[in-house]
Amino acid sequence: MAGLQADTPSPVSVTVHKQSRVLEIGFSDGREFRIPFELMRVCSPSAEVQGHGPGQEVLQTGKRNVDITGLEPVGNYALQPTFSDGHDTGIYSWDYLYFLGAQQDELWQDYNNRLAAAGVDRDAPMPEKVGSSCASH
Repeated sequence: MAGLQADTPSPVSVTVHKQSRVLEIGFSDGREFRIPFELMRVCSPSAEVQGHGPGQEVLQTGKRNVDITGLEPVGNYALQPTFSDGHDTGIYSWDYLYFLGAQQDELWQDYNNRLAAAGVDRDAPMPEKVGSSCASH
């Protein structure tokens, strides 16, 4: 099983590009994605970002220059990055990484819309709690 869903393509390559701050990931269906670290961080599947239920999501800010300082496999189904801001609790299943790659234009638009609605700048330091994070699929 490639990810949490049986029909998820298997990863065939994973490359961390530190200078450009992107995770390049290729899948068995031939698709390749370059997912910015910032998008991964603001859309982290962790409870810290997603909350424990509807309405508990935390809008992430100040993550434009976040780096990945470590990347560990989780079984045969996921990766767990450590980000330069100390965040290390998100487990990114293959299907979630595929989702982030395939939907990144829509996710960026949604993120920018939520920032605007909250009246918060993308580069502002993290407040206690504002708005919501990326919608899970």
